[in-house]
Amino acid sequence: MEHLKNRYGHLRDLLAEVANAVGGQTVTLEGRAYRRLWSRVDERRVRLGGLANVRVLDLESGKYINVTHAEDAAFWEWAIVEVLRHSGVRIEEALELTHLSIRQYQRPNGEVIALLVVAPSKSDRERVIPMSAELFAVIAAIVRRHTTGGQTIPLLPRHDPKERQSSAPMPFLFQRKIGTKHEVMSDATVVNMLKRHCVELAEQHPGFLATSFTPHDFRRLLATELVNSGLPIHIGAALLGHLNLQTTRGYVAVFNEDVVRHYQGFLDRRRQARPTDEYRPVTEPEWLGFEEHFDQRKVELGGCGRPYSTPCRHEHACLRCPMININPRMLPRLDEIEVDLLARRARAEAEGWLGELEGIDLTLSLFRQKRDQTRRLARVAPVDLGIPGIAPPLPDSRDGSL
Repeated sequence: MEHLKNRYGHLRDLLAEVANAVGGQTVTLEGRAYRRLWSRVDERRVRLGGLANVRVLDLESGKYINVTHAEDAAFWEWAIVEVLRHSGVRIEEALELTHLSIRQYQRPNGEVIALLVVAPSKSDRERVIPMSAELFAVIAAIVRRHTTGGQTIPLLPRHDPKERQSSAPMPFLFQRKIGTKHEVMSDATVVNMLKRHCVELAEQHPGFLATSFTPHDFRRLLATELVNSGLPIHIGAALLGHLNLQTTRGYVAVFNEDVVRHYQGFLDRRRQARPTDEYRPVTEPEWLGFEEHFDQRKVELGGCGRPYSTPCRHEHACLRCPMININPRMLPRLDEIEVDLLARRARAEAEGWLGELEGIDLTLSLFRQKRDQTRRLARVAPVDLGIPGIAPPLPDSRDGSL
């Protein structure tokens, strides 16, 4: 974000400085010298009542820069990223924002709150979100750019590639003038813009060379920032347009440190309120039984997640048990089990064993669900959680509770 902001600020200042210079004049900005270029085409445009593009020669690098086009592109690149970052809307929702999406609400005490109406998208539900000062500043800059000189925002149709239809002409905020006509920005334009700037940043920061940003990443960043700043997660879900809180939880990438601190405080208070004999030192047989429990949880297909010191309630019918965690390395074994189940089902169907047939069908249904889940997990690369290893206990340090 800082890269886009600085780039746009530099080109905006350069355009303001060079626009008043005559052809051949040199202008210095931030220690770099630029020479204003002027051609017969520029003279003809001015003579016909138009505006000539501001073009310069960078005397340090020797590159020709069309400052008018570069500043316009830099503005829209900065604007779309800022809107995505401060609103958390999806890319299609951002590109569907119009001048009519800007509303205001006046509280009984006279305070005016700027609102942004987000059109129905993935969840097919319209929502209204309050605009922060940063988001309002970006939206105001977009409107001001469209309405400079008393103009109105052009009415344009927008083609939706997913629904394969075009909308009615609307005053879309994210539209640009390409040549002599206005066009609404597309999803692909934004994605390519992010890729291009990652390549530019990699010249100074090699870490960006392998980085790939998507518009949806800014939605995750906002979700993480909201929840970790103390905003209740159900409010964050409403702002993001999530119908399920678990979806919002999946967006949060950084665990809230307050949760850890409060939970540790809760444990300390609980221990003070409980009898002291509950926290007696662990005996050697108890410790060995605790360690054996984890060995007993190892089964053919993976690991059993049943609680400590509890027997198997499902009579080791692991294919039906919700507590089994199948090891992805056992996927070939699952294929063999499926072949056996299908053979047993064919025999039961031929013999008319309806009870057996019903049981095998239930097993096959649960079995295939577990196999699909295991295949999805197998495609996920391992993630280093950064959890430190456990130091070996001292001979006299085995105290605590089970």
